[in-house]
Amino acid sequence: MAVPVFVGTFSKNFNVFLLIPIVVPEHVSGVKSFSSSNVNHIFLLSSANIRPFTQRNWYLCIMNVLVVTATKEELSIALDNHLVSGVGMVSTAIAVTNALKSKHYDLVINVGLAGSFNRALELGDVVEVNEDYLSELGAQDGNRFLTPEEMNLEIKNRVQMPKRTQLKSVRGITVNTVHGDELSIMKIVHRLNPQVESMEGAACMLACYEANVPCVQIRSISNFVEKRNKSKWDMTKAITNLNKELQKYISTL
Repeated sequence: MAVPVFVGTFSKNFNVFLLIPIVVPEHVSGVKSFSSSNVNHIFLLSSANIRPFTQRNWYLCIMNVLVVTATKEELSIALDNHLVSGVGMVSTAIAVTNALKSKHYDLVINVGLAGSFNRALELGDVVEVNEDYLSELGAQDGNRFLTPEEMNLEIKNRVQMPKRTQLKSVRGITVNTVHGDELSIMKIVHRLNPQVESMEGAACMLACYEANVPCVQIRSISNFVEKRNKSKWDMTKAITNLNKELQKYISTL
């Protein structure tokens, strides 16, 4: 269907912005001028020159967003700004820091899988991690764990971000070695009482914090934190639900 474009200009080359929710701006040449007393000179832009856009494209016109995953398999939807950071804290911190230095982003969304300490959560549940710890950063003093603060070290091992989604808020820990031993699980629950764990979350959030870029961490529960038994995991359901919730969140921005 042809769309009438009303342009009050004498320029032959003018960027016409069609402010309707089904098209994106297109460059139009040879625009005809008209006055309010001569409406017969309305220029019709053929629908052949209009490029439909998806909700994602419209969103990317408004904000410059970087989506970060540890692996490419965790993201099943196509996004223009997708960074695969690699697994673990070090690779994630380096990759995100470099990305934020090379280009301006208004928001970083860190998405991925997580193990849950909380049995009230179900496999496939998607949550927002608002508070995350580098739980292994410290020292052992016999049976006691010393935090950086207790050792008078100016090291940030905890990060908080404002809630940005409608998802359930949880406290997370980021680890180099995921828990799979009853004693170590008992100790970390007693010390920090986390609800979920990942291998990248706090590193991404801290990199964004240092760059003064907002960050939201979205995790889908793939397994419970217990003695390792991959037959009990549900990666497929977790990834499917993760991508559904990511799309929902993007549509609200």
